[in-house]
Amino acid sequence: MKSDIVKKGATRCAHRSLFHANGFGPEELKKPLIGVCNSFNEIIPGHMHLKSITEAAKLGVAAAGGTPIEFPAIGVCDGIAMGHTGMKYSLASRELIADSIEAVTMASGFDGLILIPNCDKVVPGMLMAAARLNIPAVIVSGGPMLAGRFHGKNVSVSQCFEAAGKFAAGQMTKEEMAELESKACPGCGSCAGLFTANTMNCLSEALGMALPGNGTIPAAYNGARLILAKLAGQVVMDLIEEDIRPRDILTLKAFENAITVDMGIGGSSNTVLHLTAIANECGIKIPAELFDEISARTPYITKLSPAGTHHMQDLDEAGGISAVMAELSKKDLIHLDALTVTGSMAERISEAKIERPDVIHTVENPYRPTGGIAILHGNICPDCAVVKASAVSEDMLVYKGKAKCYDSEETAINAIMAGEIHDGDVVVIRYEGPKGGPGMQEMLNPTAAITGAGLKVGLITDGRFSGASQGACIGHISPEAMEGGTIALIHDGDIISIDIPNRKLELEVSDEELAKRRAEWVKPEPKIKTGYLARYAKLTTSASTGAVVNA
Repeated sequence: MKSDIVKKGATRCAHRSLFHANGFGPEELKKPLIGVCNSFNEIIPGHMHLKSITEAAKLGVAAAGGTPIEFPAIGVCDGIAMGHTGMKYSLASRELIADSIEAVTMASGFDGLILIPNCDKVVPGMLMAAARLNIPAVIVSGGPMLAGRFHGKNVSVSQCFEAAGKFAAGQMTKEEMAELESKACPGCGSCAGLFTANTMNCLSEALGMALPGNGTIPAAYNGARLILAKLAGQVVMDLIEEDIRPRDILTLKAFENAITVDMGIGGSSNTVLHLTAIANECGIKIPAELFDEISARTPYITKLSPAGTHHMQDLDEAGGISAVMAELSKKDLIHLDALTVTGSMAERISEAKIERPDVIHTVENPYRPTGGIAILHGNICPDCAVVKASAVSEDMLVYKGKAKCYDSEETAINAIMAGEIHDGDVVVIRYEGPKGGPGMQEMLNPTAAITGAGLKVGLITDGRFSGASQGACIGHISPEAMEGGTIALIHDGDIISIDIPNRKLELEVSDEELAKRRAEWVKPEPKIKTGYLARYAKLTTSASTGAVVNA
């Protein structure tokens, strides 16, 4: 066992003494040591119940003959971090999570891992750690939040963000806003729509690193979630017995399965960053074009909030991710021979079926014939840009407008709330990329304010968007402004052309004029010059390569 390095031999007398101080006796030290990483905190609603999930996972490990040892991981609530300096830390926290799990695991000599995330950057951070460490591991999340109820309709946190725009436009009273905010998030779990956290928890199933139901069983369904966690504890012991490691599971086929599911369900555009970063830990390069290739052949068969009215509990009732994969496999879109933590993908989905055809459509009757995410190219984004096409209305898929440029999210949101943005504009938010932000802020506040105000505008940025964003919102523009990308050279009044079906994003300015502007461009001073973010800005790569930190 790998853990023998910390518990066997005369030179490990002190080590065993320290284990004894923690209450681990000789019999427990004879068993495999399983690190159980619990990202519980009292900040994130998706994490506030993870103590019980962790205890259940530990029971599962112990019942299967292992010794569970709990340790923590940090987590940032993207909703609370949104719209201020805190959002700069969100993406950057992904690297801290992976690094801290690596540090504790290597220092402790664990034989296996159970990783318990739930929200946004914690899920990909833990998957990155699993791939990097390559010891048997299982992901088991806390599950999605139930939708709230407001005026007879299901709602989630995205409606609260949109409420700011409605209030500014005189479409919602202060009292209505207060009522909405008291009802939109009714309890524990990752926010109820197909936002980044829930998308990544679903894709953990598609990657094969989590059990069926991981992404969709609601957090409020306590019994089902605890059973799932106990089973995860047993499964990690099976993986140790069979010597099945994350990189045996996280193959190119697994990533193609995950991208296919992502396109089929219309997941968050942040998955382009995260899947690329996880693959990087496996030594697999995923070009942005692969997302577009898979999108072109994958029908969009679910339409969850924010693109539609269904929420995660509806997807769970409909059969969950297993049913989605079974349906997509009818077009030979799923690698059925891909390995999962519980056998082949073919075995996993063999009995799956659609239970609610109103939620999961058939491949013959999709919402759209192509997938939920599109990769754009053009003179604004020669490397790439990303748009959640499934959340763009039909009349905005092809659009031209006049640029209104802002060098930070804060100045853009102030302009929107002040009524300076009008139908026919394209809002340009720049210097918010991985280096420029630094940290590549999510732009949910401006997109929600635009949606709430009912404006017909485009928005492009070298930052990124929340999974809760909707509309013609194009992010991840690469190269970013801080590296002298074309987005830095756009002037107010320039015409920007968006053509999502043809995957184009163009600035209608001549090459000669752009060359002149480029020669005149002066790189601005970094927004943050000290601390973790300053180090992150120096080391991070482009959004087009996953915004990973270079070793």
